[in-house]
Amino acid sequence: MIELLAQYQTYIHYSLHLIFPAFLAFVFFREIWKKAWLVMIATMLVDIDHLFANPIFDPDRCSIGFHFLHTPYAIVIYALFLFIPNKWIKVVGIGLLFHMLTDYIDCLLM
Repeated sequence: MIELLAQYQTYIHYSLHLIFPAFLAFVFFREIWKKAWLVMIATMLVDIDHLFANPIFDPDRCSIGFHFLHTPYAIVIYALFLFIPNKWIKVVGIGLLFHMLTDYIDCLLM
């Protein structure tokens, strides 16, 4: 089963980064779901830390724990965003945490 999923890893990865956040935005922020979705998509800017790696992109590298904005310490900070009583900070937190989950799924499929 894992081998089958690994064949479609790129499609799964980008679908989770782009499409599933729309579902999350609709479920958790129904009244502002379109704006919340765009903010969650914008959290992909966290991948800027890939520019500091050599090579910048390595399909066989697990981002979690390798890039500085993908470390467990950073993930804890993203989780803390959920406890700040501002809906937009929560949207950012959910977007960042889901981004980390998506990248972690890639690690499992390698």
